[in-house]
Amino acid sequence: MLLSAGAVAAEWAPRRPINAILPYSAGGGTDALARAAAASADGILPVPLVIVNKPGSSGITGATEAAAARPDGNTVMVTSAGSFLLTSMLRDTEVTPFDSFEIIAQIGNLTPAVIVPAASPFQSVQDLVDAAQAAPGTLRWAHNGRGGFHQVAGQSFLNRNGLEAQDVPFKGGGPTRAAVIGEQVDFAFVGIQQAAGFENELRVLGLVAPERDAIRDDVPTLAELGFDYVAVSSPIVFFAPKGTDPEIVAGMEAALKVITETQQFADLMRERGNVPAFLNGTDTEARLRAMQRDTQPLIDALKSQG
Repeated sequence: MLLSAGAVAAEWAPRRPINAILPYSAGGGTDALARAAAASADGILPVPLVIVNKPGSSGITGATEAAAARPDGNTVMVTSAGSFLLTSMLRDTEVTPFDSFEIIAQIGNLTPAVIVPAASPFQSVQDLVDAAQAAPGTLRWAHNGRGGFHQVAGQSFLNRNGLEAQDVPFKGGGPTRAAVIGEQVDFAFVGIQQAAGFENELRVLGLVAPERDAIRDDVPTLAELGFDYVAVSSPIVFFAPKGTDPEIVAGMEAALKVITETQQFADLMRERGNVPAFLNGTDTEARLRAMQRDTQPLIDALKSQG
């Protein structure tokens, strides 16, 4: 590890703290993963990695600021790349993942789940579906912003199962979770890691994925339960403004690889209900482009619905 850290420092040696703009509120899943990386960077990066929350417009406010920063390596962005991609596909945004940024690396992954308050009468996804069918349009459901992958996952589930419910957007996973705990909504689609530490206040009914979660393996998947759905997850990705020197991008990529291999990062991730999942910039871009291709029909359908 020390040799790896030394190699990183030899190739790339920033002299000022690196500000990582995070375009969501503190307390959400992306924020938790980013702060785990920042806390684990000591001794690997020669300067602090500082997380700067800039929420607004489903992540576009912070992304726009990050894209406009000087491409000198002192400002990067860490975000839910799935949400960023889908938002740029659903809306006419000034910034996009491929046109406005250099892709550095993926450090983790978020998978949405269906959650309800602990006091909810819904003990299963079937209970929720039965209630939605009995009173179309009356249940309220939360997500962390229109255009984000949680909203896309939730709306696609409703559409594919012939359900209607009122969507209530919030600015980030933390506020969405708080709304569920406070029973402001009947259910939500948020990252399954949002339930970590809140087991007495939340109930996770199902995972929007083909396979169970590595940590919450007690939660059944929608596939197991026999419901139609679209598997939409999101990589947590570091980006640099377009035009950043390739050596800076490569140095940051190498540093993030070392950071994600530390025991500290693994421990912090587990505390937050997640596991490390590093991908280099090339593989991360390939994953995002595949996601763009695979979700285009879904995005077109959502656009047609207004």
